[in-house]
Amino acid sequence: MGKLTTHVLDAAHGCPGSSIKIQLYRVQDEGLVLLADAVTNSDGRCDAPLLHGEDYRSGVYQLQFHVGDYYRARGTQLAEPAFLDVVVLRFGIDAGQDHYHVPLLVSPYSYSTYRGS
Repeated sequence: MGKLTTHVLDAAHGCPGSSIKIQLYRVQDEGLVLLADAVTNSDGRCDAPLLHGEDYRSGVYQLQFHVGDYYRARGTQLAEPAFLDVVVLRFGIDAGQDHYHVPLLVSPYSYSTYRGS
């Protein structure tokens, strides 16, 4: 069975993004179905895969990273509303692939992602 994992790197401070709330949704019938709620650990990773077992299947998914709350908690001065508050990544999974890793590199004013390994 396959799995979906993620991690967050804070490019502004040069460290893992710890204590960031992450939500995983399946895009279904033009709506969103919440599958997982997680918070990153001190290494910027989730303690367990966000998706695995029977839940790991082909489809369109959406990750939501609550980075505005993270930067506010660090004392970073953000405009209100923040330029980036919740980063939303929508992507597809082919369940024939064993592992999808979707990392986020973020700062208060930019982000990037890729399919990792």
